[in-house]
Amino acid sequence: MFNISRDFAPPLRMIEPFFVIGSIFYALGVLFLLFLDPASGHVDLVTVGWAHWFLLGFVMMVIFGAMAQLVPVVVEVGHFSVDLYYIIWPALLMGTLIMVAGFWWVPDVLAYGGLLVLVAMVTFLLETFLTLKKAQNRTLTVKAVFWANIFLTVAIVIGFLMALAIGEGVVLDVAKWLGAHAVLVLGGFVTLTIIGLSLILLPMFGLSHGFDQTPIERAYLVMVGSVIAYVAGTVIDWSWVRVLALIGTFVSVGFYGYQIWIIYRTRARKAHDIYARTMYVGYGSLAVALVLGIVMLFASNEQIVLAAAWFLVLGFFSYLINGHLYKIVPFLVWYERFSPLVGKQKVPMLNDMLPARRSEWQFGFTTAGLIIGGIGLLIGSEGLFHGGVTLMVVGAGFMLSSVLYMLGFGKEVVEN
Repeated sequence: MFNISRDFAPPLRMIEPFFVIGSIFYALGVLFLLFLDPASGHVDLVTVGWAHWFLLGFVMMVIFGAMAQLVPVVVEVGHFSVDLYYIIWPALLMGTLIMVAGFWWVPDVLAYGGLLVLVAMVTFLLETFLTLKKAQNRTLTVKAVFWANIFLTVAIVIGFLMALAIGEGVVLDVAKWLGAHAVLVLGGFVTLTIIGLSLILLPMFGLSHGFDQTPIERAYLVMVGSVIAYVAGTVIDWSWVRVLALIGTFVSVGFYGYQIWIIYRTRARKAHDIYARTMYVGYGSLAVALVLGIVMLFASNEQIVLAAAWFLVLGFFSYLINGHLYKIVPFLVWYERFSPLVGKQKVPMLNDMLPARRSEWQFGFTTAGLIIGGIGLLIGSEGLFHGGVTLMVVGAGFMLSSVLYMLGFGKEVVEN
């Protein structure tokens, strides 16, 4: 199901910085939450800066690294120019750091950071589109990745213009376009990418076959239509169109959740390992975020908005990414360092490459912190929120340590 040719797979040294940098941004991003007070219900530039730190430095960085490996597998052709990934991570790293500094301290540098992020993303988009162009089989995954990158293109243009408006005084209604920027990134790129790649990764890791794909096809179509409708509603300034579009994104997520349930029910691998339990919490967080999002449509309350964002970003997005790192990183390391040794000497199993105790501690601390912090946001308790964040900081430390352990596993084999 997941055929990988050495002609298509990029070298591990090219992908490794994305995972290391992303994990560092994740750990520091959780730590920085101790210095914020989202429980107050007030969103300021400090919080916006943190959001860019987390979404660009962690979510985007890891997704770009994973896409470098998965895109050629999905389209069954080689990269157009895989060496471009050597440009992407340094530009994204420096751009994110400068942008966050602009939000937090020096607004004048915001545009320069935005420009570097723009370079990184345009490079990624160009390489991805040219690789997808070679695809012969237009599967749902290929189409979802295509539209996800279309939406990311629009999002980064809007984001760069907003950076100019904040840092350089360019005339633009930032408040008007902020919602469109968020929907394009979170719904249009991140969620559509997850929808597309889930159709490959979840059946592969769960050994699911022959299931009905109708729900995820509907999720894809509704999400694409909803994101387009939201942007159109922003352009013509019709709030009712934006509200309907948001409802559409919730419907899309509902279809996606139903598809995940179908895949879960048809899986042959029943093990409740660290990956499976991480997925349970991730999709549980998505359900909570969806319920809070629906409530948000009828009750205008910033605490509910922040709690929904908490469970979506720190729960769903983070758990899906970290959970798949426990699968993807050992596979990539094993494939490069040990697969040439098969039949010549004893090689480790993938499970042998997992730091079992560290991953269990990571899961326990992070899950407890996620729940406690989410409750703190809902009831407006700063102490409870920061208590939950403290637990998540410990979990993030274990996560970073686990990623470094997995990436370093067997390095002496190559060196010798």
